[in-house]
Amino acid sequence: MLILTTVLTTGALTLTACGSRDEGGDKGGDSGGTTLTIGVDAPLSGENSTTGLGIQYGAQIAIDDANKKKTVDGVTFKLKALDDKAQPATGQQNATALVGDKSVVGAVGPLNSGVAQSMQQVFASANMVQISPSNTDPSLTQGKDWQGGTKKRAYKTYFRTATTDALQGGFAADYAYNTLKKKKAFVVDDKQTYGAGLAKIFKEQFVKAGGKAVGTDHINTGDKDFASLVSRIKAAKADIVYYGGQYDESQLITKQLKEAGVKIPLFGGDGMFATTYIETAGKAAEGDLSTSVGVPVDTLPAAKTFVETYKAKGYKGDYGAYGGYSYDATTAIINAVKAVKEANGGKLPSGDELRSKVVEEVQKSNFDGITGKVAFDEFGDTTNKQLTVYQVEKGAWKAVKTGTYEGN
Repeated sequence: MLILTTVLTTGALTLTACGSRDEGGDKGGDSGGTTLTIGVDAPLSGENSTTGLGIQYGAQIAIDDANKKKTVDGVTFKLKALDDKAQPATGQQNATALVGDKSVVGAVGPLNSGVAQSMQQVFASANMVQISPSNTDPSLTQGKDWQGGTKKRAYKTYFRTATTDALQGGFAADYAYNTLKKKKAFVVDDKQTYGAGLAKIFKEQFVKAGGKAVGTDHINTGDKDFASLVSRIKAAKADIVYYGGQYDESQLITKQLKEAGVKIPLFGGDGMFATTYIETAGKAAEGDLSTSVGVPVDTLPAAKTFVETYKAKGYKGDYGAYGGYSYDATTAIINAVKAVKEANGGKLPSGDELRSKVVEEVQKSNFDGITGKVAFDEFGDTTNKQLTVYQVEKGAWKAVKTGTYEGN
């Protein structure tokens, strides 16, 4: 039975140790077996939970692999997954809970950029690393003035393995205009940080390429009836709809569009790249498109075992969008712990020092993950800039273009 040998002294952010040790183990080091926790925050129920569960189980497989391989000698990792329900306030509460747990050495998540905004300061105050496999809002790493060319990193503890909307929005606009030959886009967003930001970038780049934004509109998350929106899109005579938001709403929008006789494709970002989108929209989804970060994980030789394990375990959710990036984010934390231990004469530092040094080592990450090279730039952004356009063909997402976008 594992017991905690260290205690909080002055509250959640004042830790004297970070981990739990086997009873009778090496109190000064780790040879007795230390258990460290990696937190996961994502929507695990309700809206967005299909992709949120993919993040949770991607991290779980990484932890299981590390424990099996004894990646860090004397250290066993375990996962603590918290459900943020895609709500910023809940995400902030979860971040507070994770930093208050002295066994937690780092966190993976969240799914939503808007939730991440509420968590960054909490993790920064605790000097604890946070790596999101899915946040794409550029301001999270580059500051609110990034689009004006003034990039400033606010939180050295925040990293991500997903590339940003600055590239994703432009990649989609380029494909819509130059490959699909669409000239008139109707742009819709869900007013959320991720959706509104992505739609704004798509619109700017689509117009810059030569297209015309024939209409814009906003919806609320949780909306079910889009009859008025469909009427406006129809009246605008758009030849494509671009949607910034999650699959929960876009799968209904495309269904109601097609039922109204508006036979034009709906194009969105990684937030709608989920099997649930097709399952709900049915035949109405045929021809719709989405972008997502990286290369299709099913095509990556390095991810073959990961995909097989995910399926064999019968895990819920969809690994396709972020599962592989969650695996690599988790591995970055584990590798950082290993590096800290090796640099400290084979012993793990205790308390705040461990968390602080893990942040430093994550910044130095440079390894081959299952999704490609894992490394971070000076802002905490991934150096892997690849993106893929997917299109629904015969009831399944099919990759139609993979590459990078250099337009910005």
